[in-house]
Amino acid sequence: MKLSELKPGQSGIIIKVRGRGAFRRRIIEMGFVKGKKAEMLTKAPLKDPTVYKIMDYEVSLRKSEAELIEIVTGEEIQPSNEPEKRLLVLNEEKLLSLANEKSKVINVALVGNPNSGKTSLFNIASGTHERVGNYSGVTVDAKEGKFKYKGYTFNLIDLPGTYSLSAYSPEELYVRKQIFEGTPDIIINVVSASNLERNLYLTTQLIDMDVISVIALNMYDEMEKSGAKLNYQSLAEMIGYPIVPTVAKSGKGIPELFDQVIEVYERRSPVARHVHINYGEEIETGIQHVKKLLKDETQLGIETSRRYLSILLLEGDKLGEQMVSGLQGAKQILKERDIHAQYIRDDFREDVETAFTDARYGFIDGALQQTFKAGRTDSQKITHRIDKFVTNKILGFPLFFLFMFVMFEGTFFLGEYPMQWIEQLVAAFGSFIDGLMSEGPLKSLLIDGIIGGVGSVIVFLPNIVILYLFISFMEDTGYMARAAFIMDKFMQKMGLHGKSFIPLVMGFGCNVPAIMGARIIESRNTRLITILVNSLMSCSARLPVYLLLVGAFFPRYGGLALFGLYITGIILAIIMSRIFKKFLVKGEDLPFVMELPPYRMPTLKAMNRHGWDKTSQYLRKMGGVILAASIIVWFLEYFPQDAGKENSYIGKIGHFIEPVVKPLGFDWKIGTSLVSGMAAKEIIVSTLGVIYTGDGDNDMLLKEQLHAEQTPDGNPVFTPLVAISFLLFVLIYFPCIATIVAIKNELGSWKWALFVVVYTTALAWLVSFTVYQVGTMLGL
Repeated sequence: MKLSELKPGQSGIIIKVRGRGAFRRRIIEMGFVKGKKAEMLTKAPLKDPTVYKIMDYEVSLRKSEAELIEIVTGEEIQPSNEPEKRLLVLNEEKLLSLANEKSKVINVALVGNPNSGKTSLFNIASGTHERVGNYSGVTVDAKEGKFKYKGYTFNLIDLPGTYSLSAYSPEELYVRKQIFEGTPDIIINVVSASNLERNLYLTTQLIDMDVISVIALNMYDEMEKSGAKLNYQSLAEMIGYPIVPTVAKSGKGIPELFDQVIEVYERRSPVARHVHINYGEEIETGIQHVKKLLKDETQLGIETSRRYLSILLLEGDKLGEQMVSGLQGAKQILKERDIHAQYIRDDFREDVETAFTDARYGFIDGALQQTFKAGRTDSQKITHRIDKFVTNKILGFPLFFLFMFVMFEGTFFLGEYPMQWIEQLVAAFGSFIDGLMSEGPLKSLLIDGIIGGVGSVIVFLPNIVILYLFISFMEDTGYMARAAFIMDKFMQKMGLHGKSFIPLVMGFGCNVPAIMGARIIESRNTRLITILVNSLMSCSARLPVYLLLVGAFFPRYGGLALFGLYITGIILAIIMSRIFKKFLVKGEDLPFVMELPPYRMPTLKAMNRHGWDKTSQYLRKMGGVILAASIIVWFLEYFPQDAGKENSYIGKIGHFIEPVVKPLGFDWKIGTSLVSGMAAKEIIVSTLGVIYTGDGDNDMLLKEQLHAEQTPDGNPVFTPLVAISFLLFVLIYFPCIATIVAIKNELGSWKWALFVVVYTTALAWLVSFTVYQVGTMLGL
């Protein structure tokens, strides 16, 4: 409950003061500290401010200030709707106990550069399994976790990795908004010990914001191995933020980190204090002049740091300007800002933002000169040696395509044996149920619907796990960033740039996080095009369809066929990107800037965790949408009972759409599976499993049934040409429902989501029609 919610005569025990900087210090100095009783006395005639009694004296607070003070009241111990009971004397002991319990909930936000190990720290601290990748932009939204430690409950939020808190990219804007509006109690600033100067730039901006922070000096083992020395205690005293060395991947230093968080939260840390970065006489003069005018603006509220807002205004920050635009003295403030911004430009002979950046790096350089001694750079040397090959203009592309080919070849052939074992288990289980039950709808539902539908999809689990392990390896080692680097020139010809390559390759796993991953792209035009073509990347949901058809009709060339399908998707994405860039989305792009992190070998534990995460996700899908779809398809195929498959409900649906798909070489059964696959692509396989299993020969594997299926005139329904046409259609058409929703959420409009649905389905029909008709004319 908030202090502002108290009614006249009500009282409560303070459990927490939110906010930051001068506001928080002033409130605490006035007596609003944890464990103290505050009573609401009266409101001003216009309902604001309100007078409260605390420590036997009266003080007035505005509603905006009282909303940042959390309390606990007697009603939370013994709720009552009877007015006469609300004012009874409370059990002070119980109330203080409840207040003490609630005050031990600490909201912590993780903020840091990409590749600083922020999400690894989040995973090991909270016990959750969020995705960790060795390149910028993996964490594309805030992830939340909760854990208990030493009697405290930590609500942990992992914010997107960002290099600064300017208004340059979506991540920067998002992180800034979360810090301002989410008002975490403590910020853990995760700093990579292997790149202090660059990482501490974000720290200087947190200092300007006057937030309460503890620094996790992560990857400390790498710094020690290099022989570098850092007197982090002295550095902590200089910047006013406690520093704790950590190794997130092993958990070293994590308990000590949260010990320090508790110390700072309870205001027991001798190090934690607010410092001002001295920007030099000219800049400081400008800050003071703007700050003086902002001090008189009561509309801002005391929780807003006037110094930080002055810095934003001088830097020309658009969000800072929006904050003052509605103030009474906005014109005078902006005029004063313009005068001093010009002084700074004249004095430094560069723009104001660059002057601030140089000053911040000067502050960092001065602090590190006194506390840091550089060591060897062996790890970087190893990275550079590897990069001589993988980013080489001659070898780079062949190595990339070789890795991609090995990935798909491995997915097909390494998964073949466990896939066969699961197929045999499913068939044996179906036979067991067949011999156990008498004929009837229930037996048909279990064998034809559930086992035939879900079983036909679950057999591809090993292949999907293998594919994800390959993608995880690319991400965790840092190779994905190199792939983006070597592909930049190629992506430019698509109308995109290198950063687009990462969400596109992520689409091989799942299009939904890949579309969200496009947030790492600063240019809105490029981000839009990347999202529009992302569904052309073959996600793992399509993989069961590919493996079924490729295994049935092209078993000798399985890896090559898979590789060809994925490359076809990439080629189509290139073509559509060029078309969109030329006719739909015009405008200049921002330059390509991306970090190339050092190579790191993923731990076996991390690889196993990623594999299990995807396995469990796939199994949940089996027990959810795939199971439900299989039952629905069985129902439509089984009823009306004894009507025959072609006269069943699903037969009528299939014959209704057959004229549309017949020119592509498909019959009504194939057309029905494509309709069901709009929800999720795996359902295509389960639908085929239900339809063909229902023919009666349950001992035949689905691949064999596809070969055996014939048209009324005795010709095979599935030929290699039909299989190719079908595979291409599945590759291109109608993104799944989850992807459509993701597009709408990212682009803020159903217009673009529906556009993707229409253009991909039309393109799929056109490509499949061309391939089938040309192939037929050639006698294939």
